[in-house]
Amino acid sequence: MGLTPLASADLFTGKVVSITDGDTIKLLTPEKELLRVRLTGIDAPERKQPYFNRSKQILSDLCFDKPAAVDSLGRDRYQRVLGRVTCDGVDANAYMVFQGVAWVYTKYNTDSSLVEYQSKAQAARKGLWQEPNPVPPWEWRRK
Repeated sequence: MGLTPLASADLFTGKVVSITDGDTIKLLTPEKELLRVRLTGIDAPERKQPYFNRSKQILSDLCFDKPAAVDSLGRDRYQRVLGRVTCDGVDANAYMVFQGVAWVYTKYNTDSSLVEYQSKAQAARKGLWQEPNPVPPWEWRRK
């Protein structure tokens, strides 16, 4: 996920118009620009992986059709905006980890609070942490 700087501001606002999966949304800005946004520091289950539907549904319940702000870190190689997403006042990145429907993406995460949320979710056996050996998405993709 190499970062490339954004040409414009580091903060985007708008309305969430689509949920791709548990870590990607589409945001429609007030200027009617449609942005694909990847939530940084987390990685949600892949399409055929257990908890994919649950993860997508939880992000949808939190963000779909609601106002959102994206504190951007740049763009990835797929031209998605990378950032911390707040939906209707809630930190979506942290929420997904705390609900046990996304992993901390240790390779790219720089926020220690996400690690704490994941530990709490694991201790409470929330979501995917109910499974005996949940497979992180980055390992799933390698198969």
